[in-house]
Amino acid sequence: MKLLRVANERYFFHLAHREKALLEFLLRLYPVIPSAHQALSKSPATTNENQKLLDEALAEQRKENKQLVESLLKDSRRFQETKKGIEMSLSANEIEWVLQVLNDVRVGNWILLGSPEEHPKFDPEAPDAPQVVAMGLASIFQMDLLDAIKHSA
Repeated sequence: MKLLRVANERYFFHLAHREKALLEFLLRLYPVIPSAHQALSKSPATTNENQKLLDEALAEQRKENKQLVESLLKDSRRFQETKKGIEMSLSANEIEWVLQVLNDVRVGNWILLGSPEEHPKFDPEAPDAPQVVAMGLASIFQMDLLDAIKHSA
């Protein structure tokens, strides 16, 4: 993924067909972080009612984000076919949101891998290979989006 230009408060990226397919795959994995993983507090004084409110708010946010993922991917104006691949356009707010979704995918897969201290080595024969790949790919897309924002400022 490569930033082509910024115009009218929109960022235009070039994606190869394979990159678009990988981005779609990653975004459709959302949400990955287990809902019970985000505790309101480590303190035993936290009430079950407050934790329940947090869980409900997070569930609602996940539902909205999942709907946004689907509408983003179905929006044909956002992905224009070119001679060299795909041109994708996003606003700054959409980039921020996509970064959050990709972060959930990256961190969620890290949690599923047992929260290792070091990035796990890829072994195509290992049962955790899909989590390792998803974590690495989400990180690459995040870095590309952050670089685009940084270089356009």
